[in-house]
Order: sequence, then structure tokens, then C-alpha cells
Amino acid sequence: MNYAQIKYCDIANGTGVRTSLFVSGCTHHCKGCFNEIAWDFGYGEPFTDEVQQKIIDSLAPEYIAGLSLLGGEPMEPVNQRALVPFLRKVRAAYPDKTLWCYTGYTYETDLLDPEGRAHCEVTDEFLSYIDMLVDGKFVEELKDITLLFRGSSNQRLLHLSSRDA
Repeated sequence: MNYAQIKYCDIANGTGVRTSLFVSGCTHHCKGCFNEIAWDFGYGEPFTDEVQQKIIDSLAPEYIAGLSLLGGEPMEPVNQRALVPFLRKVRAAYPDKTLWCYTGYTYETDLLDPEGRAHCEVTDEFLSYIDMLVDGKFVEELKDITLLFRGSSNQRLLHLSSRDA
């Protein structure tokens, strides 16, 4: 897997101050996407062990609330497979930090359903690490800049755990 960008001390993609990882690769190709350059799975840099460790280390300060995953598309099956071992490490190191994931897929039909478009052998484990899922494709005609943590009114904020996300 490649990643497009890492933002340290990000305040735009979840509650509190966070580290945000923007993965590469997305098949949605939403009209008006803010990160179109990351649609290409080959864009950016390899998600190496060293990069993963740097992200894990960035979460150590008490003022960092957690990690946000964006894209591209973190829930593309190929990206899920690359991210699950990393998320295991993050959750083991920081059980109380919150994990947010932004996806253009829909939770019930695309991710939970074993026949869903993005469901694969690691999806259930992936979702078990996520505290807040922001789901739904960005729809330019429903764009609303007054919404917190989402770009269009069809997108939802779904609490997947009891941790304060």
C-alpha cells in the first residue's frame, strides 16, 4: 500500500488534535473530491514499517487524541489488508486513543454485509478497531460546509465503540 500524505497535529479530521493518514487508492472517483490525486493506488510513498513506527510515535503525546484514516479510500480491500496489522499495533500501544476512519462505502451494505462491495476477510477486524466511522460517498450536490467532519449531508458519523470519539 502507498500513502498520499500524513498530517501531524491535524484538527480537521476528527475530534481533538490527531495524526491523519491519507492512504492512496480509491475506486469511487466522487465528483468534486478534495483529494483526487490520491485515487491512484500507486500515488505517494510506500507504507513501510518505518513510516508506521513514525505514526505510532506521533500518537504518544497526551494532547494527541488519536489517529484518523482517510484517502484515497482506507476501506478498499487491498488497503484494509495493509492497514489491519498497523491498526493492531496502534490499538495495542494506545488502547485509549480514538481511531476515526473516513470511507465512501456505506457501513451496512458495503462493509458489514459479507457480500458487500468492500467486505473482505479482514473487514470485521478492521472495523473492530474503529471508534468513529464517517461513511458515504461525497456528493457534490449535497455539499454543506456547516457540517462537522463531513463534506456532504448524506455522509454519517457512526460511533462503533464506547470510546469517546
